[in-house]
Amino acid sequence: MRLSTLRHACRNLPTPSVHQPRTGVRVFGLAKRSLPLGHSSNSQLLLRAACSISGTTSAEKAPKLGKQTDGPGYENTIRENVQRTKEKMVALQRGHPALKPTLAIIQADEDDRLLEINKKMAGKIGLNITQICLPRECTEDEIIEEVLKLNEDPRVHGVYLHLPPASLTSRVLNTLRPEKDVDGVSDLNVGRLVRGDMSQGFTPPLANAVMELLARHDTPMEGRTVLVVGGEGPLGVALQCLMQRSGMVVLNSRRSSEGLQKQMMQANAVVLLAAGHMDVPPTWLRPGTAVIHCGSALMTEDHGMEMSGVGPLTAALRMRNVVQSSSRWAQGQQYRPWTLRSLKLQPLSPVPSDIEISRAQTPKPVDQLAQEIGLLQEETEAYGRTKAKVRLSLLDRLREQPDGKYVLVAGITPTPLGEGKSTVVIGLVQALSAHLKLNSFACLRQPSQGPTFGVKGGAAGGGYAQVIPMEEFNLHLTGDIHAITAANNLVAAAIDARMLHEATQTDKALYSRLVPSVNGVRRFSPIQIARLCRLGISEIDPSALTPQEVSSFVRLDLDPAKVTWQRVVDTNDRFLRKITVGQASTEKGHVRETQFDIAVASEIMAILALADGLGDMKTRLGRMVVGSSRSGQPITAEDLGVSGALAVLMKDAIKPTLMQTLEGSPVFVHAGPFANIAHGNSSVLADKLALKLVGEDGFVVTEAGFGADIGMEKFFNIKCRASGLRPNIVVLVATVRALKMHGGGPSVSAGSPLPREYIDENLSLVTKGCSSNLRKQIQIAHLFGVPVVVALNVFKTDTQAEIDLVCQMAKESGASDAVPCHHWARGGRGSVELAQAVKQASSQPSHFQFLYSQETPIVEKIRMIAQKVYGADDIELSPEAQAKIDYYNQQGYGKLPICMAKTHLSLSHLPEKKGTPTGFTLPIRDIRASIGAGFIYPLVGTMSTMPGLPTRPCFYDIDLDPVTEEITGLF
Repeated sequence: MRLSTLRHACRNLPTPSVHQPRTGVRVFGLAKRSLPLGHSSNSQLLLRAACSISGTTSAEKAPKLGKQTDGPGYENTIRENVQRTKEKMVALQRGHPALKPTLAIIQADEDDRLLEINKKMAGKIGLNITQICLPRECTEDEIIEEVLKLNEDPRVHGVYLHLPPASLTSRVLNTLRPEKDVDGVSDLNVGRLVRGDMSQGFTPPLANAVMELLARHDTPMEGRTVLVVGGEGPLGVALQCLMQRSGMVVLNSRRSSEGLQKQMMQANAVVLLAAGHMDVPPTWLRPGTAVIHCGSALMTEDHGMEMSGVGPLTAALRMRNVVQSSSRWAQGQQYRPWTLRSLKLQPLSPVPSDIEISRAQTPKPVDQLAQEIGLLQEETEAYGRTKAKVRLSLLDRLREQPDGKYVLVAGITPTPLGEGKSTVVIGLVQALSAHLKLNSFACLRQPSQGPTFGVKGGAAGGGYAQVIPMEEFNLHLTGDIHAITAANNLVAAAIDARMLHEATQTDKALYSRLVPSVNGVRRFSPIQIARLCRLGISEIDPSALTPQEVSSFVRLDLDPAKVTWQRVVDTNDRFLRKITVGQASTEKGHVRETQFDIAVASEIMAILALADGLGDMKTRLGRMVVGSSRSGQPITAEDLGVSGALAVLMKDAIKPTLMQTLEGSPVFVHAGPFANIAHGNSSVLADKLALKLVGEDGFVVTEAGFGADIGMEKFFNIKCRASGLRPNIVVLVATVRALKMHGGGPSVSAGSPLPREYIDENLSLVTKGCSSNLRKQIQIAHLFGVPVVVALNVFKTDTQAEIDLVCQMAKESGASDAVPCHHWARGGRGSVELAQAVKQASSQPSHFQFLYSQETPIVEKIRMIAQKVYGADDIELSPEAQAKIDYYNQQGYGKLPICMAKTHLSLSHLPEKKGTPTGFTLPIRDIRASIGAGFIYPLVGTMSTMPGLPTRPCFYDIDLDPVTEEITGLF
């Protein structure tokens, strides 16, 4: 709303009747030494706001004066305002001891008189003042640059633009954030005043000062006629609105107006807003007229005046606004109730493709979603219109806020087609938020582009239970996996380069290059000083090291055969499973065999998922072991000197990405480790942020990869151990299709038609599947003391008899409840029954416990998982695995949790063994350590960390319309 519109709105306010004035003329707002009111040589009334007048005026010719602004009544007004504001300040700091409200003043000269009067008032109340002096001829852009800095400075709670009127352009005024506009001059704040909504706005302090002075006049406010001279701009609009709301009749005039005399004769009070002096014949004023000259509070040029008049009262009221702004800021730091607006779904039958459904829904702007769930503007970083990173400062702001309910979605052992855990997560959250009106958040992993273009497709859910826009979710997102790839490969490059340089240079040459002389000075970098400390070298003067110390410092002596770090790429590329590097002649024959892993298998991905902050992530990155020296000592990323650079590459990736479901429910997407070769869960930070945001009665639903024997076990033993969080309930996803497979049905493979057994009703296969795999997975959850609700993800080929049988047998196997879910076809409405069951089960006590203690030896931890979770008789360690265990114990890694790298297609190590295999011994062929991530991972059987492409990958169906830029074929 522009000021012209606001003025029009003000003029349309109701006009009260005129009240007759009393006798006597009262003058407010003159400088102390200026003539209060009298005749000049030309018999005119001389009102000067910004100059000192010498000489005397005949008392007989002067109208009778009332109390001046430097009298006791005026001082009492200031004192009362200061005292009230000080009391509010004390109360504010009682609840927020670290808060120190600050007013910033931007001025366009070096005149400090206004600063002094504001500093004096601030000192009485306990506020800080900061001053920004710009050149007298500063440009609009220079002013805006300073305003933008103050907008972003959390220490500043109010900004006063003490600038010439010509500099207060609309662009300048509206650059200032309304919440810091303590002079109430921005269009938004003036509009709030016109509308009468001051819950978030500010009334200009000068306008308030005028109203307080008018209230001191003997004439009642109601019905008084007030002439405002020079009332252009936001101040005039604000003052007119305040006066009319008090029942006054407001007349407006310019100083040069021909009708000024007539208007003055009509007025009971005259308010002179314009700066400078004004010559008015005394005969123009009616007896009893109050004259308020605001120039002393507006002047920006030096006319030799002594600051007084309405200036001190205006400053006091400005400080009141600063304290009010600080109070609102402090209140805004508290937990905010949600105002979530759900998006309406109109499910179609038959159900269209996933991408068609996604494209048919219009997502809310992400800044609107953020506001609805209680995020502050400064806590989000938008990536386009529908995605935003959320800053970790939220955890500090809401550290006293109780967590919501914590729900884990796991599954039975899946078919190669997947059983829809992601769709269950999304459908459940949509049901909780859009239909039960409970705050709820989904926390999902970011999908790898390997499966997206390979066989499995994306991971945004499906049908009417999706994260949208699904193409943005599945492709690149906010670049986290690319950051991991860059960081991982920087480590790999550093390893090979270091081995080459050590092999081809003397100690002296290495030292001179690692610690070069810059402008004649040699000094160690902080990361090099940290390495010296680990070596036990206390000397930090590069010239003071002994030859032996120099040698220890410059030589990592990495054994090429014991380098454990691999390069990564986010593509399924089977031909990178074994490669040879260093074949160019420039590498001088330093050839070695290595391999590529898929990017999400990188230890850096696991660190991202388990870190609880930027500092913790940086420490973990430095701890990563990349290989061993020839003497058997572990070499870390910090030894390579690369850990700081890794933290820089990952500084944005550590922030979870906010998106939404088809029904407008919030989703955090963060981290994406696989569950068969890593720990398979979304990030600790995403869960922690969401648990604070939903509030004590809300729900956070997170997903564990693959079956409960893999993803859920690692969630409990690794993720919960790292985060300190404890789940309230497990939702176990099952499908009739998977249960038939575990009941003895024929094999299922991606890309091939389903056998008839999976399409026709077969209660016998369902019964066998429920009594084997489903029962076992429920028992696994109970090992950790957490109640279970079974969610049967219903397919269109499932019969009612099959659905009823699964739910009945699940309850008989120990589930708190078991319900069918139709979210794929109906959205959140199709999972309302599941949401109600989850709400009910979450009220039951959870007796969570870990499967093993940290003190348990590595071998026994592995054996406990194999026997209690997988159902194995025992484990069999290869000689290489046993040697690694001995080495890790020697290095002090024995207390780390276990992350089993095992097939997800069976409870055993053999993918073809379905149901609940028994009588097998689990072979451990090798054991590796992710020291930065903080776990030991045994390799069970043959596990590949680089998937390959099938004969017909998904990318055959993916295309782009070059005209509309619409993507087709993603699922």
